[in-house]
Amino acid sequence: MKSIVAVFKKILLVIELVIAVAVINWEKTLFIGVIAVDQILKFKITNSMILGESVPVIENFFHFTYVLNPGAAFGILPNQRVFFLLTGIALILATIYFYPRIKKNEKLLKFGVINLVSGSTANLIDRFQTGYVIDFIDFRIWPIFNIADIAIVFGMFIVIYFVAFKMEDDGKLKEARR
Repeated sequence: MKSIVAVFKKILLVIELVIAVAVINWEKTLFIGVIAVDQILKFKITNSMILGESVPVIENFFHFTYVLNPGAAFGILPNQRVFFLLTGIALILATIYFYPRIKKNEKLLKFGVINLVSGSTANLIDRFQTGYVIDFIDFRIWPIFNIADIAIVFGMFIVIYFVAFKMEDDGKLKEARR
């Protein structure tokens, strides 16, 4: 339990550093921060736990459980490594092409896209290294996931919200018409 607390203290230090750097460029800081926190935690989990081990943080509610996920979210499409590698690379390339075309004032959309691509990149690192995604956050009533998964889901919700409620059919912002 002490090692888990120590990990969280280190994460808080990383977050403080990220916030300090964020003043310079929040977009790059968010991208690097999500990947760094995800990969640091995965490194700690893989080097301090045995595959399948579960350490209760809050008994019967929240555990750290070390598993390898061969599929996508919730284990769907298991053992499709090449598909996920190509999809992840395609997402990164699409982001490189389209991100500079997002208007400066569309910060919400930028925030969502950065979360989506940083989470995807972090999981892509796992897939390149091991063929699996390392998952460890376990709420016992939900499939086990990781920090990158949180960023992906959060980013997708923001992008969907932006497209559904902030844009007209012609791609212009609704607020721009008022």
